[in-house]
Amino acid sequence: MAGRGKYAKGVAKREEILRTALDVFAIQGYRGTSLRELAEAVNLSQAGVLHYFDSKEELFAEILRKRDERDNAEYSEGEDVIDTFVEVMRHNADRPGFVSLYANISAAATEPEHAAHEFFAQRYENMRLNLADGVRTRQAEGRMATDLDPEMVASVMLAAADGLQVQWLLKPELDMAEHLDYMWSILSSAPIRTEE
Repeated sequence: MAGRGKYAKGVAKREEILRTALDVFAIQGYRGTSLRELAEAVNLSQAGVLHYFDSKEELFAEILRKRDERDNAEYSEGEDVIDTFVEVMRHNADRPGFVSLYANISAAATEPEHAAHEFFAQRYENMRLNLADGVRTRQAEGRMATDLDPEMVASVMLAAADGLQVQWLLKPELDMAEHLDYMWSILSSAPIRTEE
């Protein structure tokens, strides 16, 4: 019985660390936040924070996972998946710390042994599937050309979004959502080919 209480306290502390990290990283970002600062914010030592995670890389992946959970809860209620994708990009402009964390960790996570590798592989797969379904919905409604390959469109849009985020980190006046929306409008206005 005591073991279960200890486990519940550990889960609660881990959640507290992640919630606090969301606030700290949103403002200060990947480079501006040290593990020491995060530890101080949750009244732990650096080793104490890492007690709840296998590594600093796992901590970062879990921060991004928690951010995705919040975004999904806030933006996915009955919305068009493509419009939601653009809206999240607009929202990201208010959270430079997460954009920086995402850009840095996603690049490092391409290595198969990286603690965040599986998280990013699964995240991209899920996003590709969701965006491809959004393309299919628009095609069925007559709002997008039916000869466009939904999976390829989804992959290209994910690549565009990631590239726009990197450009925005270098040039903050760039409107990521506007550029992404522009690309969708080009794809949406592609002529619908008919069989002769």
